[in-house]
Amino acid sequence: MPTLTRWYVKSALAYLVAALLVGAMLAARSVWLLPAFLGGFGPVYFHLFMVGWVTQLIFGIVFWLFPKFSKEQPRGREWLGWAVFGLLNAGLLLRVISEPANAQAPGGVWGWLLLLSAGLQWLAGLGFVANTWPRVHGGPRRV
Repeated sequence: MPTLTRWYVKSALAYLVAALLVGAMLAARSVWLLPAFLGGFGPVYFHLFMVGWVTQLIFGIVFWLFPKFSKEQPRGREWLGWAVFGLLNAGLLLRVISEPANAQAPGGVWGWLLLLSAGLQWLAGLGFVANTWPRVHGGPRRV
């Protein structure tokens, strides 16, 4: 298993645990009187689960198992895979911080940080597609 795939899978597992913890915390709000700011964690739960767990697990496995790009670069451009990993995680962690803060004080710096987090995740998605597309485009294989 490539090192990058291991990083994706380990990060995905950590985000799964974090998402389940946030989900339990949100569920506990309906039983106990917990601080109101926890309401801003609904989108955080969704992003930890879908981007942190599901998307990272998919990205890591795709990097590892999809058809080879070439003999020299079987997984495409590895530097781009690492850039995608960095952008995706930076965007997700920034969202975990800025989403609840923006829910409490909409706009201002938190709104801009939330926008930046979405932009980082969007760039990660573009990078993933750019690195994966040549491996599945259906043309002649270079292996």
